[in-house]
Amino acid sequence: MTVLNLIKICLAFATAALIVGTGTVVGLFWHFSHGLPDHKQLADYQPATLTRLYAADGKLLAEYAREKRVFVPVAAMPKRVLEAFVAAEDQRFFTHPGIDFIGVLRAVVANVANPGKRPEGASGLTQQVAKNFLLTNQATLARKIREAILAFRIEETYSKERILELYLNEIYLGSGNYGVAQAALNYFDRSLDELSLSEIAYLAALPKAPNRYNIVRNEKEAYARRDYVLNRMTEDGYITAAEAQAAKAEKLQYRRRGATEVAQADFFAEEVRRNLMAAYGEKGLYEGGLTVSTTLDPAIQATADAALRDGLIAYDRRHGWRGAYAKIPDMSVWEEEFARIAQRRPLAGPPAWQLAVVNKVDAQSIQIVGLPDGEGTVPFTEMTWARPTLQNQTLGAGPRGPRDVVAVGDVIVVEKVDKPAGAGAKPYPPRTYALRQVPNVEGGVVVMDTQAGRVLAMSGGWSYGRSQFNRAVQAARQPGSAFKPFVYLAAMDAGFTPASIVLDAPFVYDPGYGQPLWTPKNYGGDMLGPTSVRRGLELSRNLMTVRMAQQVGMKRVVEVAKEFGVTDSMGSYLPMALGAGETTLLRMTMAYAMLANGALEITPSLVDRVQDRNGKTVYRHEPRTCRGCGETAGGARPAAPELVDSRKPFHDPAAVYQVVSMMQGVTTRGTAGRLAALGRPIAGKTGTTNDAHDNWFLGATPDITIGVYIGFDEPRTLGAQETGGGNAVPIYEAIAREIFKGKPPTPFRVPPGLRMVRFSYEGGTIDEVFKPGTEPGSEGYMVTPLDGSAPYSAIDPTAGPQQAGSPRRPGLSGTGETY
Repeated sequence: MTVLNLIKICLAFATAALIVGTGTVVGLFWHFSHGLPDHKQLADYQPATLTRLYAADGKLLAEYAREKRVFVPVAAMPKRVLEAFVAAEDQRFFTHPGIDFIGVLRAVVANVANPGKRPEGASGLTQQVAKNFLLTNQATLARKIREAILAFRIEETYSKERILELYLNEIYLGSGNYGVAQAALNYFDRSLDELSLSEIAYLAALPKAPNRYNIVRNEKEAYARRDYVLNRMTEDGYITAAEAQAAKAEKLQYRRRGATEVAQADFFAEEVRRNLMAAYGEKGLYEGGLTVSTTLDPAIQATADAALRDGLIAYDRRHGWRGAYAKIPDMSVWEEEFARIAQRRPLAGPPAWQLAVVNKVDAQSIQIVGLPDGEGTVPFTEMTWARPTLQNQTLGAGPRGPRDVVAVGDVIVVEKVDKPAGAGAKPYPPRTYALRQVPNVEGGVVVMDTQAGRVLAMSGGWSYGRSQFNRAVQAARQPGSAFKPFVYLAAMDAGFTPASIVLDAPFVYDPGYGQPLWTPKNYGGDMLGPTSVRRGLELSRNLMTVRMAQQVGMKRVVEVAKEFGVTDSMGSYLPMALGAGETTLLRMTMAYAMLANGALEITPSLVDRVQDRNGKTVYRHEPRTCRGCGETAGGARPAAPELVDSRKPFHDPAAVYQVVSMMQGVTTRGTAGRLAALGRPIAGKTGTTNDAHDNWFLGATPDITIGVYIGFDEPRTLGAQETGGGNAVPIYEAIAREIFKGKPPTPFRVPPGLRMVRFSYEGGTIDEVFKPGTEPGSEGYMVTPLDGSAPYSAIDPTAGPQQAGSPRRPGLSGTGETY
């Protein structure tokens, strides 16, 4: 065989091999091209970004996300960040068509030459985008082929800058950080444009192995990898050797993100989260990057939390000592046992409260250990309240000494005190503590904007850490006497007036065959006889209420209750007139707000506005329109914007105001009379259910409505003498004092056409409110003025004088005014 023939044979074999190889590659590409994900979906890439909740004053309230990420467009990223990642991950990124063939060949040679070492990869940035967005992490040849095909397609469709943007916002960089911007914040507490060259190189070092190069856990390897990136940047001409040397000399400072000022409102935030989940779904909430402006006022929330906490503590202390928080049987191992107890049952309460262990019991004090500052003393004077709690919230005998309260090994709750309660008391020695107890009673508070329904604060219980059950919105409870204003409103609709006389006397109701007779009673069991309707509401007379409900008809009472949103479903049974139906604190607060605003419809809202990831407003809660907002005056001084309320009353405003007027008497002369000290008009009503299972108070001004509820999660009596006036009203008062501090009183708006007549009744002399023709002294809708002039029609007050009174009848004096 000649050399020429040998050459021909070799060429033939080479040609055949090339044809087969090319065919094989083409065949593989054709085979794996089918069923690939559509790479064009990357054009609509919206990374999973966190949703943030903000209070009304701009403070951060909560964040919700599956992946911590801050999206930054590539145009806003510093050029050095792009260069560092390209140098570290894909040196020829800007020149190759999607696959770096030189890099692939180098990796193959390296892997063949070093069979015992970990194989080197050769995936460029485009291939990583294909894998991260469109494929799985499965390490197979099939996946690598699909990855290569997609890389070519991505390069044909998108610019290099767009590919970098996708990569740098999606890449995982350890410690729960997704994207380079989020990593910069969490590693160095800096934005991208604030990073030093050394910090940029470190972030670019992380994609290869984020955990391995963690600066806190593996400092040596982290610095080595950072220096490698700096060397690569130098070789590629992005930085000078001097810059690289200076960056290598810089010590990386891991800085935790500064403490963001966060509003504390756990129950409120959780209710917002539940509402957002219902509106936008799980994906929208945890990946949608929503910006949510809530209605929360942090100052009012803090006041509401403190007032509810203090009110629950005051109630709990009145009902005695239930025993130690926990017990340690063997004091030889008290430290280990105490640590386990503190971990299993973390203390939920005011920050100043602490757990401690009783180490010694003396005649007039106890010694405690386990405190952060060592040992302490609890004098018996700070334990005398601890009478044992008995059945039905009654009390046992008072303790004669510390041994009647605690024993060695008891884990108790204490609070550091400086001196005994009371003026002029001498200070205690250092490290003196008082005995405390975590209440087992619960409660809720809602503070609402009367006109718009914005929820300014919401407290759902003693502590969110102890129980996430929100008593303000999730607890369905009987409102008791707090329901009565709606019975009285139905009565006003039916022709009653605040001056009408109703019998406060025994009442017997026969519900029908086979049912026992119902015989309601007043709280305390007394009866006043013939009494004005106003006084009946002020003193919360049950017998008068059921008499009116029977005369008006429970069907009408139920209609009024539904109209004001107290309930969606309620039986037309007479006991319902005394608040036997169930509702929630949020609903009752809304209903009272609509009484106070003159029957203008509101929807309770915890959210003012929701914006999507692009800043577009997708939800806004505001029942009013703004006239002049956003308008320009062409250089002239613009007029002040005006809120225009186009809502119309859904109920007769005159009847509503009559009830509101009577409710103001509750807070000055009635069951909530202590609120008169606040010196402002408050329309309120106390509520106490049968056997005192639940206590309520709801009070409204034209601006703010506050609802308070107290009760046990498993309904049982609060105690024979516990009422809404004694429990819930003090909580309301504490909140109202703080909210209204330094603000002038705002009177309730009087609807046109009503008549105010100076009137004497059981509670004193007041300006009573009447619909035209119903005031005392009208004779067939005629009013006789005191000045002796001719009688005129009360239906048309303009027909006579603007001021008129009644003829000299019992209970009337002075003049009346038409509004």
